Amino acid sequence: MNAPARPILPRGPYLLCDDTVRPELPLGEKAARLLSGGARILQLRMKRTPPREALAAAREVVAACRRAGAVCLLNDRVDLALLSGADGVHVGDEDLPPEAARELLGPGKVVGVTVRNAAGARAAKEAGADYVGVGPVFGTTTKQVPAPVLGLEGFAAVVRDSPLPVVGIGGVGLGNIAKVAEAGAHGAAVVSDALLAEDIAERVRRLLAAFDTGVRGATLAGSP
Repeated sequence: MNAPARPILPRGPYLLCDDTVRPELPLGEKAARLLSGGARILQLRMKRTPPREALAAAREVVAACRRAGAVCLLNDRVDLALLSGADGVHVGDEDLPPEAARELLGPGKVVGVTVRNAAGARAAKEAGADYVGVGPVFGTTTKQVPAPVLGLEGFAAVVRDSPLPVVGIGGVGLGNIAKVAEAGAHGAAVVSDALLAEDIAERVRRLLAAFDTGVRGATLAGSP
């Protein structure tokens, strides 16, 4: 029997539906607003939500993503990804090792891994990952990160040497997402800049447009 095909990771803004940003807004509502703006990939990150509520939220958000034709990944929680039918997981520095996530999820799901350099990206590929999150590209207050800021030049160097598609993480927003795309990123993770916007859906639309502008800039820069 052939193994199921893994979902394709869309290129562009990688939106996080996070329970620590605007906690008064239900996760399902955050996801709905992100998706209505055209989000093509959404990561559900639940660091404060109790387990039973987290499972219910995961199932709700996964269903919403499926209706919208978007890829849905769970941050860290392989168990919730399995129970909710999510498209895969993203694991960080202190989470379940990527090879263990792959073993549990099987070949038909996406596994993303946070790394800090090209060597980490190569190790992630060997462990069975599909893409890597690299950063912090810029300083961020959303999450404490025990790693130096790469800056655009440092980030671009990792992208050039990575054997896997790279998602830029850390401090990405409307003001700099085009530069991240221009540096060669496959995606750019956005948290606060989208969720704190007065109109979340409109912010997502603008992020999508800005990322596409950066991709076009990179293409033109590489033209003879």
